[in-house]
Amino acid sequence: MRTWTTNSGYKIIQVLSGRSNVFLLSNGEKNILIDTSTGYMWSFLKRRLIKLHVNKLDYLILTHSHMDHAHNSYRIKEKYNAKVIIHKDEALYLTTGNNVIPGGTNYFSQILMQMAKYLVPKIRYTPCQYDYLVDFKFDLQDFGFKAYIIHTPGHTSGSMSVIIDDEIALVGDSMFGVFKGSVFPPFATDVCKMIESWGRLLETNCSLFIPSHGTANRRSLVQKDFNRRLSIYKHNDNQKQA
Repeated sequence: MRTWTTNSGYKIIQVLSGRSNVFLLSNGEKNILIDTSTGYMWSFLKRRLIKLHVNKLDYLILTHSHMDHAHNSYRIKEKYNAKVIIHKDEALYLTTGNNVIPGGTNYFSQILMQMAKYLVPKIRYTPCQYDYLVDFKFDLQDFGFKAYIIHTPGHTSGSMSVIIDDEIALVGDSMFGVFKGSVFPPFATDVCKMIESWGRLLETNCSLFIPSHGTANRRSLVQKDFNRRLSIYKHNDNQKQA
């Protein structure tokens, strides 16, 4: 399990990888889980937490409500009595177990999402009740962490990122760490908003941006892709207005 340690001594542990990354943020006294992966990963997730000697989860932060991130939310809440934190735009999906379908950002993902429109509405997960709703920013200082959550829409309207010690950002699906030389995700409901969210993330001092799919992205790569994509979409907007 990959582990990062911040200057304040917080540990960020990648509990699960593969289909969807799950992270544990710990200050030695309190534990926060970020996302839950899919339903079929539940047994594996429990075993990993046992291996880490974690028998208490104080909070669960959901970067968004897609089933590969939120499927095990109700189980985490029931087993660990964790308080669930989600953006207000995703709350209805979580409490009904439904999935919002993003658009594809390339030819192949567009075809896949066209097919998903017929399949995804039939795939639901067990609903979960939230405890805290996030709007624009949510400070975690009262929870014992020099950290905060920010709204980073684009992949979905209520996507969020967790900024830890102003060093490391857990960015959900706002970025991917799968494609060489790019952080651009294959799925997004609003590409322009997603790029704007990259700008917000770059306004922090974070040097590492860790996504829910793939490996960590260094700041230089995020900045390079942001500059390139911003130029492309500004050009497209100018053409539409001409």
